[in-house]
Amino acid sequence: MTASKKYINRDLSWIEFNRRVLEEAEDATTPLLERFQFLSIVTSNLDEFMSVRVAGLKDQLRAGFNKPDFTGYTPQGLTKRLAKRINRMVKDQYKAYRELMRAIAKEGVVFVKWPDLTEEQKEELASYFQQIVYPVLTPMAVDSSRPFPLVHSKELYMAVVLRPDTEGDKQEERTYCAIVQVPSILPRTVPVPGRRGTRRHYFIMLEDLIKEQIGRLFSGYATEAVHAFRVTRNSDLTLNEEGAEDLLAEIEKELRRRRRGFPVRLEIEKGMHEDARELLADELELADDEIEEIDGPLDLSFLSRFAGSLPNAEHLRYPRVEPVYPAEFEETDDMLSAVRERDVLVYHPYESFEAVNDFISEAAEDPEVLAIKMTLYRVNANSILVQALAAAAESGKQVTVVVELKARFDEERNIAWARQLEKAGCHVVYGLVGLKTHAKITLVVRRENGLLRRYVHVGTGNYNENTARLYTDAGLFTCNPEIGEDASALFNEMTGYSTPHDWRSIAVAPSGLRPKLFELIDREIAFAREGKPARILAKMNSLSNQSMIDKLYEASAAGVKIDLIVRGVCCLRPGVPGLSENVRVISIVDRYLEHSRILAVGGGGKEEVFISSADWMTRNLIRRVELLCPVYDPGLKKMLVNLLELNLHDNVKARELQADGGYKRVAPKAGEAPLRSQFAAADILLWKKVAAAAAEEEQAGAQNAGDF
Repeated sequence: MTASKKYINRDLSWIEFNRRVLEEAEDATTPLLERFQFLSIVTSNLDEFMSVRVAGLKDQLRAGFNKPDFTGYTPQGLTKRLAKRINRMVKDQYKAYRELMRAIAKEGVVFVKWPDLTEEQKEELASYFQQIVYPVLTPMAVDSSRPFPLVHSKELYMAVVLRPDTEGDKQEERTYCAIVQVPSILPRTVPVPGRRGTRRHYFIMLEDLIKEQIGRLFSGYATEAVHAFRVTRNSDLTLNEEGAEDLLAEIEKELRRRRRGFPVRLEIEKGMHEDARELLADELELADDEIEEIDGPLDLSFLSRFAGSLPNAEHLRYPRVEPVYPAEFEETDDMLSAVRERDVLVYHPYESFEAVNDFISEAAEDPEVLAIKMTLYRVNANSILVQALAAAAESGKQVTVVVELKARFDEERNIAWARQLEKAGCHVVYGLVGLKTHAKITLVVRRENGLLRRYVHVGTGNYNENTARLYTDAGLFTCNPEIGEDASALFNEMTGYSTPHDWRSIAVAPSGLRPKLFELIDREIAFAREGKPARILAKMNSLSNQSMIDKLYEASAAGVKIDLIVRGVCCLRPGVPGLSENVRVISIVDRYLEHSRILAVGGGGKEEVFISSADWMTRNLIRRVELLCPVYDPGLKKMLVNLLELNLHDNVKARELQADGGYKRVAPKAGEAPLRSQFAAADILLWKKVAAAAAEEEQAGAQNAGDF
């Protein structure tokens, strides 16, 4: 079997994922303003894909590398195929945009062009331009004495074509070009004063307003054409960590270089003047197939802010869901005592991230707590966690924070956090050379009755209270001694010169995670061959590591039943005879971003359950510090498995991966009621009670059988 038939290419699989996001924007059953949000996400996703994945392919081509990857694609062949897929997606994206504009107009929200305005409206907008917009605009001429300026990645600009405004009939034939940046600090959508006798709300795009008033910037010249454009540059960091004396300084230097990364894509407004197009193509050194002509506003990511800011529009959004505070912590002022009694699992966004904030804050204030150690990958602005860690250090506690400076596109924010924490007296470590620290773990060391007890929080998602409202993630609170001992050893590895630990409970990448996963899968293979129950049930964001896929193929061939919930990229082909007929893969794209990583293995009839920070991608398994942590409590295990089973039975928002790499929406079977897993999971407290009761019943049954 050829590589292309055995595996799905990672980048082509990503295109399919973004297509599923676009389908949510196209879905008429999705609330209107939520459709705007999905369309915005399509743009943001594509921006990152172009600036990292496509830029990486172009890097390979520049270096003359054109060998096929394990899926059978060469960089040249893949680049051409991606260009066609992306071009088709962008056309569909703007088709959806036009449909949404018509739909929102029916709700009384109308985007207008300058000619549609009354004279009174034009006067008011001209005044807004003069007072608010004009002072922050900077015209940048391009000629022999003023070279082409640095055009920032993913910022919106106007290309202006001018002619000298000479008197009489004698017009100079030569044109002049200038560039004006559309200020991102101002709202992209400008409210238009309403017309008398109507309750409709009118808006004009900021660039359309600038276009109409651009002549004020170029006195003595006549404006021949004004068109918007946008450049996407290579944004991947290239670090020499081994040779860097100061990693923080090296990353700051690399961030400055990122602004000058080579261009990989130029988006231009449809109908751009040929002189402007030629200038941009020449200066940015882009070929025709790297220039995308857009029939509509460039950069639809503005739709997210616009949709979120519309007043009195709750009927056009999903009903508001307030996360509940975990019941295990609700009636106590001592969270640590609750964790001493029993492990606690919190499932976001249905349960509040405040529990994590309170856990750290309580530890920071507790006089018996001696040390707090924590990893930080992506943190929200004004983070309560960061403030609590700083307060703990200032009170004399030993506070150690492993800050990942290389978290893509969050580098500058993390540098700021690192400096703030260092100033407060925390020991700040920037991780291990050559590895990103992606594990999400906190260790609290407390003195109790003359002894030390360790409390641990392990999560599948970042310590970020904003994303915890938008992503599904699991977090485990435990004081299990083996997990606590492993947590101490892990922090010692990350901060000192400790050799790899003989882990008692957790598995850690880059050295131990993949072998542990192989061990679990091999055990299921052995059970299947012995005729015992054998099943693998896993949920993750992406599956692209070849060795993991091959191991799953081996398990499928042995008769292991494999159910995978993979939200994004999946390079495994399910349902191929003789290779993967026992594998089913679904993806769920819905209101919340499915982000949790959970693994359940049958264990010969006895389930083992783990949560993890890692996807099954090469970067997670061999180039990052990642965690796989067991869940021991029977009720919590049952709850996680039930939630996974709920995902598998989704017949509203689930799509099933086909052997050809496409996805097919799962629909209710005859007589089957619609099941939307994210909405069904909303009553998380009920899920916990049901799971705990079932686990207690199983335990009682096992004890009775043993007694008998």
